[in-house]
Amino acid sequence: MPNFAGNWKMKSSENFDELLKKLGVNAMLRKVAVAAASSPQVEIRQDGEQFYIKTSTSVRTTEINFHIGEEFDEETVDGRKCKSLATWETENKIHCQQTLVEGDGPKTFWTRELNGDELTLIFGADEIICTRIYIRE
Repeated sequence: MPNFAGNWKMKSSENFDELLKKLGVNAMLRKVAVAAASSPQVEIRQDGEQFYIKTSTSVRTTEINFHIGEEFDEETVDGRKCKSLATWETENKIHCQQTLVEGDGPKTFWTRELNGDELTLIFGADEIICTRIYIRE
């Protein structure tokens, strides 16, 4: 089983602003979010298929606890409440489908894929894909 545990530092990010735009975040908030999310600190703890992921930026900190294959409560990148279900897509890749609790919006998901000491995080909103690469500290 892959070991996602550790502290992760972002190396690169593509399309974050476009993702926020697709989610309907206004220009001023996008500017703040993009600046704040330019150097997030990510802590991952893992016990088998149980995960705890804490993402900290200068503006907000999010924490999720989940077990692979069990639905859990989460928020989309833009802060809307959703029900999420994480499953193994491949041996080293977790795919999480998000379903909004209220209202309509783009179909959203995230994936996390481990390649040695590099972690690829992908956020999706319909056809818009944001790719973030992290390295283990």
